[in-house]
Amino acid sequence: MTASTISTSDLSVSYADKLSKLENYVGAKGIPIGRGIEKEGLRASENHDISQLNHPESLGHPLTHPSITTDYSEALLELITPVEESREALLSTLEKTHQYVANNINDELLWAGSMPCRLDGNDSIRIAEYGDSNLGQLKHVYRQGLGVRYGRIMQSIAGLHYNFSLSDDFWPELKSLNDSQNSRVLQDFKSEQYFALIRNFRRHSWLLMYLFGASPALDKSFLDGQAHSLEPFDDQDTYYKPYATSLRMGDLGYHNNAQSSLAICFNTLNNFTQTLGEAITTPYPAYEALGTKKDNTFIQLNTNILQIENEYYSSIRPKRSAGSNEKPRQALNERGVEYIEVRCLDLNPFLALGISPQQVDFMDIFLLHCLFTDSPSINDEECQMLDHNFDLVVNEGRKPGLMIKSPKDEILMQTCGKQLLDSMSSLAKVLDQAKGDQRYQNTLNEQQAKIQAPELSPSAQVLSTMKQESASWLNFAGALSKKHKISLTQNRAENSSDFTASVQQSFNEARTLKQSDTLSFDHFMQNYQTG
Repeated sequence: MTASTISTSDLSVSYADKLSKLENYVGAKGIPIGRGIEKEGLRASENHDISQLNHPESLGHPLTHPSITTDYSEALLELITPVEESREALLSTLEKTHQYVANNINDELLWAGSMPCRLDGNDSIRIAEYGDSNLGQLKHVYRQGLGVRYGRIMQSIAGLHYNFSLSDDFWPELKSLNDSQNSRVLQDFKSEQYFALIRNFRRHSWLLMYLFGASPALDKSFLDGQAHSLEPFDDQDTYYKPYATSLRMGDLGYHNNAQSSLAICFNTLNNFTQTLGEAITTPYPAYEALGTKKDNTFIQLNTNILQIENEYYSSIRPKRSAGSNEKPRQALNERGVEYIEVRCLDLNPFLALGISPQQVDFMDIFLLHCLFTDSPSINDEECQMLDHNFDLVVNEGRKPGLMIKSPKDEILMQTCGKQLLDSMSSLAKVLDQAKGDQRYQNTLNEQQAKIQAPELSPSAQVLSTMKQESASWLNFAGALSKKHKISLTQNRAENSSDFTASVQQSFNEARTLKQSDTLSFDHFMQNYQTG
């Protein structure tokens, strides 16, 4: 079902039944959602250059610290929350981590935007280091592989990953609607439902790009001489697309030709893990030409389409926590989907945490709606249509009169967005019963206002502020980065003792991990590839 066919008047009985189950649960126990955030951010100098410094020891060991690590590059911090049952706890935890980081990176800034600060070519982006344990070296070589395959420039982009799950005791309530005889394994049902959510997410994720995309401009240094279709914004080395919502999610961002043949549309868990498994074992000629070693040093894990599962770029992923020697697809096959990870969200540069309370609330509504709505399998034709709609909104989302595709015809994007948001209103009312307020209905109204007035969207706000202040991307994002640091460092002592203990523990764990190695790295790699 596409957004153009959904309205509040024709919700299916199945949707209404699920809503009734949710209403009963919310009245008795609250909202049955677990939420987590993984928020990336570049360390940058006060002059807006990407950091060349090592990951600060005061932040802990990046291999083993539970809430502060690095992503692809040494300068790209990743701040991780545990799973939280409330929006308040989620954002409080994220804020405390930000406060600690802001107080422990000396004069550097945590860059506010998704598109990076000033780069100085490929070599200015240092590959992340994780120590000399076998596991640490494995993570480093994987990132070396990303560099030789796609270039390091792409690894400088930052985003926010949003993790979503339903509580264990709500799943049997949903299952009872479909399985009155209780004849199915609960975990199989959960995996099927999470994949149904993912398919509907694929159908509607263009809306997230419009509502929350916040990267319509970038610094010239990111382009590094490559061909592009951007326009000059000013005479200060800023380029943009006038109606773009998220350059991060376009062709200049996470885009990979080698993966185009995979065509994963998330119809079943088995198909998903089998396709990934084949990609990890199928050689790719361009990567074979590079080899796995240069000057007797590993430069990539293997020469296949994917080195590991995480290399598959997607706006959403099914996830399962894996053991120390367990690969992600093995964990999924053995124990099914545990949660889903939304990967297409930009950082909102106006906000110190990159995300607002209202956006968290909307993610609750949006993802539950994707779960509750009928979600047929996606065929190849629809898969291509969904990719088209997503790319169109990424590049031209605020263009007047923009039309997006449905199976039958084309429809005005604003009409489609309004219908989709309207169809979530009954769900928002049910969620509001948890606290007896109207915050979920209010956030829906806030998103409807963006549909009707594109100038209210974050991407439009970025460009209008830059224009009003005659600011380049570097000056605009740099000023906000400095502003956020000042606000975050006002509470210098808060939680410092807790973090100090976790920092020391992370170094102890990394040392233990190194001491437990019994194989040379070459032999470890052989076992890893065949395991």
